[in-house]
Amino acid sequence: MARAGIASRRASEALIEAGRVSVNGQLASLGQKADPDADEILIDGVPLPAACERIVIALHKPCGYLSAMHDDRGRACVSELIPLDEHPSLFHVGRLDADTSGLLLFTTDGQLGQRLAHPSHEVMKEYVATVKGTVSEEELARLRRGIKLEDGMTSPAEADLLPGSEPARVRLRIHEGRNRQVRRMMEAIGHPVCALERTAIGDVRLDGLALGTWRRLSDEEVASLIGCGPCEPLQ
Repeated sequence: MARAGIASRRASEALIEAGRVSVNGQLASLGQKADPDADEILIDGVPLPAACERIVIALHKPCGYLSAMHDDRGRACVSELIPLDEHPSLFHVGRLDADTSGLLLFTTDGQLGQRLAHPSHEVMKEYVATVKGTVSEEELARLRRGIKLEDGMTSPAEADLLPGSEPARVRLRIHEGRNRQVRRMMEAIGHPVCALERTAIGDVRLDGLALGTWRRLSDEEVASLIGCGPCEPLQ
């Protein structure tokens, strides 16, 4: 199901547990094996589509958009900025807050999305935070050692001050993904964030990608994100 772009692996398991998936007329169970070429697999009575081509795209998300495919309150969502008419199975990998701009990835491959988002892979993410006040070298050193937040100590970050910038702009590279982590880290050293942009995920960067536009990642970029060489072909 994840391979077919229906949902992430975890969401697919939830569909099975909810009794919405059947194999050859019988309700499916977690861990059950099935061959999509030989077995009849239905989701809510609808046949499982053939595995879709793996697509991974990078979006330069503007502020003001929710990292969601739809919103019951009618707020702007990132789904409005990507080619869902061409690739309706695209979904976002992780999220950015509405007030944060920058790089957001989408894929049609639920299994790949799960791998990219899972903390165990420690994919590095780079942010540029425009902050209040003058940031000292000692304060940068605190970020590099790790910051104690209300939900525990952060891992050490790579941190440096971008030269010639006023107000101050701090570049941070972290592999964790706690809620509003960069903003909380900067607040903890006395420099609230005025604006925040994610500039890179692994080796994939925003360079040259205009605000509000997207591009498709190469196979080499996808492989670099998960750090395991070229991705295996979809089955």
